[in-house]
This record gives sequence, structure tokens and C-alpha cells, in this order.
Amino acid sequence: MNGERPLVQIFVRDNNVDQALKALKKKMQREGSFREMKRHVHYEKPSEKRARQQAEAVRRARKLARKRIQREGGAAPVRTAKA
Repeated sequence: MNGERPLVQIFVRDNNVDQALKALKKKMQREGSFREMKRHVHYEKPSEKRARQQAEAVRRARKLARKRIQREGGAAPVRTAKA
């Protein structure tokens, strides 16, 4: 598919446009479309791009580890306040 994303389809039921708009926003939020649009507003230097991608990778790894611990029945990690 050459990097193309499938189009998002939202159906308007009973002429309720507000509900359809809410569903569209929720889908776009989940897909990260808003974040992507914001990122393309300004030029991002390659060093900034690498730093952002690294931070996203760390965030994903931590989230995956949290889910794995929770799934295995472990206790939730205790959060400490940062100074």
C-alpha cells in the first residue's frame, strides 16, 4: 500500500451530525492523526526527530512492561514524586 493509510469512514445516523463528528474526532485521536498534523506544521530537525522517536520508543516499552506486569498478576508499580 506504499505507506498509505485507509480512509476513515463515519456514518451519520438519524441526521445526528454531532454524534458523527464526535466519533470522527475519537477515531482520529486514536490513530494519532492530530499529533501527526501538529508535527507537520513546523520543520523538525533530524536531531529533534531522532530524540522524539527515541522518547516515543521508551514510552512504548514502559507501557508494554506495565501491561505485562499487570497481566502476570504483579502489583502495580509505586510512583515516586520527582523533585
